[in-house]
Amino acid sequence: MKKTAIILAAGKGKRMKSELPKVLHKIHNRPMVEYVIDNARTAGYDKQILVIGHKYQQVMETLKGKDVEFAVQEEQLGTGHAVSCTRDKFDSFSGEVLVLAGDMPLISPETIKKLSDYHQKIGAAATVLSVNLPDPTGYGRIVRDENGSFLEIVEHRDAGPQQLEIKEVNTGIICFDCLKLFSVLEKIDCDNDQEEYYLTDSIGIFVRENEKVAAIPADDYREGMGINSVEQLKEVEALMSSV
Repeated sequence: MKKTAIILAAGKGKRMKSELPKVLHKIHNRPMVEYVIDNARTAGYDKQILVIGHKYQQVMETLKGKDVEFAVQEEQLGTGHAVSCTRDKFDSFSGEVLVLAGDMPLISPETIKKLSDYHQKIGAAATVLSVNLPDPTGYGRIVRDENGSFLEIVEHRDAGPQQLEIKEVNTGIICFDCLKLFSVLEKIDCDNDQEEYYLTDSIGIFVRENEKVAAIPADDYREGMGINSVEQLKEVEALMSSV
């Protein structure tokens, strides 16, 4: 089966205190997004599409030797909108699509392959990569039934007391059936505080439509760490140095 990775890399990263596109900030002298590209390729995703926005020409120039394709998100209207910007890249494609974040360089090829293998094994419309966090505050919780099967993702702000006790959270890394992904994107709305189209809303739509959805946890919760500040950049670089 052919597999394509969509890597979300359009953000400015206001907390990085720099005009540099966030994914070009360096870890060990390499742009953080290069780690994501390489790890996806090692895991078997022969095609990578980067969704770029803020100073996108600079991102394209920096990565011109990486053999990736680009889709430009002119306005940053959320992760669902970002993925929609790649639609014309999939005219004759019906395989597996993995959505990754360009600011999560700790995601390993082994974990990506584990997610992909499980997704294919169960024939899901979507399979979410989760992590179990010591402190899950602020993250969407993975809610399961008494048998351990996936039920839903509940955002922190909407979670009840019992759900707030859940340590398993959504990383935002999701495997999709390509045809079902682009079908569900048309059904996502922006009726929320940020007026943005969220990719995770696709999961709730799939559940309501009785499509198969699952979640599988990474072995190391640190693989779900995103970089949103200079402090987090330094933290991830230190973790990479210790491996």
